[in-house]
Amino acid sequence: MSTMFDQITILMTTAVSIGFLHTILGPDHYLPFVAIAKARNWSGTKTCLVTVLCGLGHVLGSVILGLIGIAFGIAVYKLEAFESVRGDLAGWVLIAFGLVYFVWGLRRAYKKKLHGHLPEGENRKPITIWLLFIVFVLGPCEPLIPILMYPAAQFNFGGMVLVAIAFSVTTVVTMLGMVLLLRKGISFIPLARMERFSHALAGITILISGLMIQVGL
Repeated sequence: MSTMFDQITILMTTAVSIGFLHTILGPDHYLPFVAIAKARNWSGTKTCLVTVLCGLGHVLGSVILGLIGIAFGIAVYKLEAFESVRGDLAGWVLIAFGLVYFVWGLRRAYKKKLHGHLPEGENRKPITIWLLFIVFVLGPCEPLIPILMYPAAQFNFGGMVLVAIAFSVTTVVTMLGMVLLLRKGISFIPLARMERFSHALAGITILISGLMIQVGL
């Protein structure tokens, strides 16, 4: 019993460590939220809610896939191949979203230069939060299935769930922490002259995040 407990404890510790590093080393986990929150003047509460929503979608997609794989005895390499396809798709969607948003941001900046203000309706266009959510659901948590869930499943279902929860909570909390930290940091940078380009800059940031996914960062 103690051996099983010790092994599950080690797996949970590993889950927390990998969840933290996986998120910190993947700027696509937090840069899009920082950029869009700045461009759209989101409140801290809205920024946190959107980040947590997308973070939960990000981890739950892989958790559910892992549970299905374990339940039906699907080989790890097959799940990894499927995760790879999901990652590529998420990267391309993020690239397309960033490119479209960048072009829209430049168009908006040009209109603002010409008229000094924007029509009220255009100024209130909502950001596509659900598109961000879909992108993060598509984006896989690569280490979760092969490194954590399958070893945990060798002991018992409860241990597997604990490992998955440890990884998921760590990932979401780290995402939220990085978003809030960077959001606070850029508030000290004088960007008044670049304000009308804020949406274009957000688009570039999202585009770069998508490219990072495609090159494996």
